Amino acid sequence: MAAGDVTRRASITAPSMHRRPSARRGSLIKNPQTQSQEVPWDIIDRCALPIVLCHALAVVLSALLNAMHLSQISVFTLFLWFSISVTGSLWFYHNLQVTAAGKAVLVTGCDNVLGNALARRLDDLGYHVFAGFQNKAGNIDADMLKEDCSGRLHTLQLDITSETQILSASLYIVDHLPEGAQGLWAIVNCESWCALGELEWVPFSVIRRAMEVNLLGPARLVQVMLPLVRRARGRVVLASSILTHVAAPVRGVHAASMAALDALGWTCLRRELKPRGVDVVVVAAGEYTTGSAWLSEEKLLEQARDMWKRLSDEQKGAYGEDYFEQALRSLEKYTKSADGDLTAVTRSLSDGVTRTFPLARYTPVSPREKLKSLLAEHLPRSLYEGLYSD
Repeated sequence: MAAGDVTRRASITAPSMHRRPSARRGSLIKNPQTQSQEVPWDIIDRCALPIVLCHALAVVLSALLNAMHLSQISVFTLFLWFSISVTGSLWFYHNLQVTAAGKAVLVTGCDNVLGNALARRLDDLGYHVFAGFQNKAGNIDADMLKEDCSGRLHTLQLDITSETQILSASLYIVDHLPEGAQGLWAIVNCESWCALGELEWVPFSVIRRAMEVNLLGPARLVQVMLPLVRRARGRVVLASSILTHVAAPVRGVHAASMAALDALGWTCLRRELKPRGVDVVVVAAGEYTTGSAWLSEEKLLEQARDMWKRLSDEQKGAYGEDYFEQALRSLEKYTKSADGDLTAVTRSLSDGVTRTFPLARYTPVSPREKLKSLLAEHLPRSLYEGLYSD
């Protein structure tokens, strides 16, 4: 759904009926016959700096050989030889994978389509999967996941904001680890709470909930599960967002909570656990590449109606319903974008689990989002905000 003229549609504050997307219905998973638009940013990120160094080495070596009259070999020839050798080595290094047999993985947030799709993918690869559901009882997605997957998959009641449920899940995992497993190979946190709206609109209870789900819950989950992961010398994989680099109005609360998780995982926890043999991987997904996995049209409208009701008469008069609706409608382009599939994000999350040498950070984003993040990092802020006024 592209953002457009809102006057031809029902008001965003009016009641509406929508069905929640489901991974098993394939609403967000591309048909295998559909041409993928995925860009292999992980390979580009791994090879970019070594190729630049190859060029620098070629320039220096060519100049030395020519100065010493030992060879007239050109810079291009040396660069080509170095690049082919290094790229081939990196390709082999990049594609090494661990053996799935006897390894267990905990995936949280399987209520949403991203966690559900990842649990299915890891089960297909041969891992023992513990799929955590925030609401398992009577959950048709949990029943379908258990029915569709192998006997290696276990479904758990796991709300990551509940201390009791985290401890219960850890005890269950210890009792059901595969035979011979020293511990838990990986934790993959896919749970997310997307709070939308300008700061004055968002109720403080929603801000608190966003921080509990996006930061405090994952932090406590890692604390409890880390002894199991450390024994297996495994991984901690955290799903974050490209919004940590390209935050924009209306998405401030969500961007702040994701930035906190990103700093905890990629900046600090990764360095803390490296001496213990535990890898920490952050997957900073884009809004276009995850689509409704983070932001469904149903949730967007539900949050908008609730926020509008909570605003005081003075606030409603200051902002106006037209501005309020336009701000929220601007996010609709992410809910049904042509790029809104889970292929790139699911692959990045599974690569964090399966690769022998995973990247510390994956960015499964669209080319537009990649360019925007690069400009945000390197352009003066005034110039960047002039280019991206939304």
